[in-house]
Amino acid sequence: AARPRDAMASWKADVEVTATPVEDIPGIVASARRTFDSGVTRPLAWRVRQLKAIKRMMMDNKDAITKAIQGDLRRPEHECVVAETLSCVGEAQHVIESLADWMKPESVATPMSQKPGTSALRREPVGVVLVISPWNFPINLCVMPLIYALAAGNTVVIKPSEVSAASANLLEAMVRKYLDGDAVKVVQGAVAETTALLEQRYDHIIYTGNGNVGRIVLAAAAKHLTPCTLELGGKSPVIVDKSADIAVTARRILFGKFLNCGQVCIAPDYVLVHKDVEAALLKALSETITKWFGKDPKASNDLGRIINARHFARISALLDAHRGTIVAGGQTDAAELYVAPTIISNPSVDSMLMRDEIFGPVLPVVRVNDVDEAIRFVNERPKPLALYCFCGDAAVEEKVLQRTSSGGVAVNDTIMHIVNPHLPFGGVGDSGMGAYHGKTGFDVFSHIKGVKTTGTWIDPAARYPPYSDSKLRMVQMIVLGMPKIPGGKAGILGLLVVLGLAASRFTRASKL
Repeated sequence: AARPRDAMASWKADVEVTATPVEDIPGIVASARRTFDSGVTRPLAWRVRQLKAIKRMMMDNKDAITKAIQGDLRRPEHECVVAETLSCVGEAQHVIESLADWMKPESVATPMSQKPGTSALRREPVGVVLVISPWNFPINLCVMPLIYALAAGNTVVIKPSEVSAASANLLEAMVRKYLDGDAVKVVQGAVAETTALLEQRYDHIIYTGNGNVGRIVLAAAAKHLTPCTLELGGKSPVIVDKSADIAVTARRILFGKFLNCGQVCIAPDYVLVHKDVEAALLKALSETITKWFGKDPKASNDLGRIINARHFARISALLDAHRGTIVAGGQTDAAELYVAPTIISNPSVDSMLMRDEIFGPVLPVVRVNDVDEAIRFVNERPKPLALYCFCGDAAVEEKVLQRTSSGGVAVNDTIMHIVNPHLPFGGVGDSGMGAYHGKTGFDVFSHIKGVKTTGTWIDPAARYPPYSDSKLRMVQMIVLGMPKIPGGKAGILGLLVVLGLAASRFTRASKL
């Protein structure tokens, strides 16, 4: 049964961040660079200490984190603990367990033409990383990039969102208490402070937010040729085939849609459902809403609120002009920033509801004749950050995977692909660039340096002047490969050629 709403879930924090003086920002970034240049962040032991400190920071402050996020978003406690605290702790633990292996030089093959010798990839920290985070997951999206930037041996400047002020203030206090203050800095403020931050030079910038600001970040980074990771969201589609398990599909779609009241960059934005199961899906979606939140979702303790009046007005406007049929919900309350869990059947595809990222608890469901029509619909629009496919037919799954492009995909689920620390999370096209999480997260904040080590006991003369036709033929044979020889003996022949080149050099040298 739906749980009644308690006082904490109705509380809204009335706080603001204390902006960092703009004139202090160049010095803050310079201090982070001096710390990096000192070399203190490079050893494995320092990195592991910081990651363990992040784990303690998150667990020691679990209740404070929940209270701050509820003050900003009035999010259910369960979602606060799982999506902010436990997710970061689990990710940090995974990195701690993997870091020693990730830091080791990685041996790669050396062509016969470059024998004798070895080749390896070495990962080194890039320097100073700027993290600009959004308001919707105000702790997680500061801490998660921080985990990987520190694991890679960098120093970090964090700019939390001033929109989620209670969480931003708590984050700053926690960072000061638990982490190396010379290596991790927090800058508070809004547009002026962010602009001042972007005027400084960094070695990597990671920004999570909307595409308009993402373009501003990228333009600022271009002045210093700074690489960027941009997580920008978009309209993440759901394709529901007639072979899908409709009951499970409805629950998993709504889990992703109503998490954080729909304010998730990879939330299912709209559903494309096969005509044969449209009615069954709409019925299952409506029944699931009632089961989860009761007949009056506004009174439920398990549904959050919209972040502020501006976003509430934006979502309300989407509800006013969709030209579809409201199957469930549709109610709003400006005083509480409440938007009911809403299902809209077959809105106009030209409406703002179907053109703009919704970022709220409103789910359009559009009928399609088959999976090919669904794929065409998706491909006619910008590439999304996530795509969700529900089906019980392996051929349909493969068709969707092969013929669509998105940052990531979950099959028969939503959201959960980003929870797997072995999978990269990132966008493509308008939904962003670059990725992080897992080994990819370590690599994105590292410079991967190729190293070739060559022995001196063989030094073939064919590479040196004076050049000759015979030397060119010999080099060509080595570089382009040996003739096909039965029994896998081409490598042996190649080694004999190299030895022959060396012997010819030694023979000539002995005659001098």
